Amino acid sequence: MSDNSIVFHPIGVIHSPHKEPTGAPIQGAYAMNVEGRVEVYEPYREGLADLEGFSHAILLYFFNRTKGYKLRVKPYLDNELRGLFATRAPRRPNNIGLTVARVLEVTGSGMRIAGVDMLDQTPLLDIKPYVPLFDEGDKPSFGWLEKHLKDGKRKPPEADGRFHGK
Repeated sequence: MSDNSIVFHPIGVIHSPHKEPTGAPIQGAYAMNVEGRVEVYEPYREGLADLEGFSHAILLYFFNRTKGYKLRVKPYLDNELRGLFATRAPRRPNNIGLTVARVLEVTGSGMRIAGVDMLDQTPLLDIKPYVPLFDEGDKPSFGWLEKHLKDGKRKPPEADGRFHGK
């Protein structure tokens, strides 16, 4: 069997008020007023050029505090076991997280952001501008979540630790 390893190197780190998994918001949309800072490491800072003017950015990061995964999980908004890939559970085979954050300010060394649901010192893998025309597509559907989000206003609970165990 050949080695199909993929190696990522962080381009920066996310600074957040959330120090522990338990009690952190489970999605950035439910932490819209929670501010944080993205620090981009010096070799990658030139890539921040032209990011100002975008209201939101997609942050891809590494869930560095999770271990292991299960392919069937009980998500926060449901009491049934669901397939891992039909959820946003943080314990995943590749531990990659995604948040669409509001860009408050772009600086020479990073960004001030809002909508912070990730933990402090989370390794940042990439930044992409959020463009609704590209990212939303035609009328989206929400699978099993539709029955839980009928009015679009249900506030999910904070993280309770179920996905951060070993």
